[in-house]
Amino acid sequence: MQVLKRAPSGWPALVLNADFRPLSYYPLSLWPWQESVKAVFLDRVDVVSTYDQKVHSPTFEMALPSVIALKQYVVQDRPPVFTRFNLFLRDRFSCQYCGSGDDLTFDHVLPRSRGGRTTWENIVTACSPCNLTKGGRTPREAGMHPARMPTRPNMYELQDHGRRFPPNHLHESWLDYLYWDIELEA
Repeated sequence: MQVLKRAPSGWPALVLNADFRPLSYYPLSLWPWQESVKAVFLDRVDVVSTYDQKVHSPTFEMALPSVIALKQYVVQDRPPVFTRFNLFLRDRFSCQYCGSGDDLTFDHVLPRSRGGRTTWENIVTACSPCNLTKGGRTPREAGMHPARMPTRPNMYELQDHGRRFPPNHLHESWLDYLYWDIELEA
């Protein structure tokens, strides 16, 4: 991962909750500069840090925010939506049968042909070869058991898993609010 001294492309702002923690780690909670400036004018956020870049109008000048914090706390304890992305995040982007991170899809532990439903508790991340090998069989019949049994995650688990996948680049002004083990680069 690279830490940038110059602003990332598009001048995004890191969005923090009112408690100064990121709204999301994966994907990282970033707003385009236009949204962050709008939120400042609507008095919905406080500017915590700025870039050197400024926006101008005939009567106004403002440094672009690099870090903003919401004024109203957003509760993060709602149940996560069942999506392919959230499923992969729950399973740490690895096949639950062989551990591969390539060619990922999802597998019904109890096959749909046998009444298995598409729910958190019956779906695991699987690579295509393992999914094809298992086919319409149960784990016992196929001799393939998931590394972790599927469960419904909560938002805190998904956020924790997201911390394991830092983006390729971060702006130096964001570092005090993000909690990854990173090596600083120019």
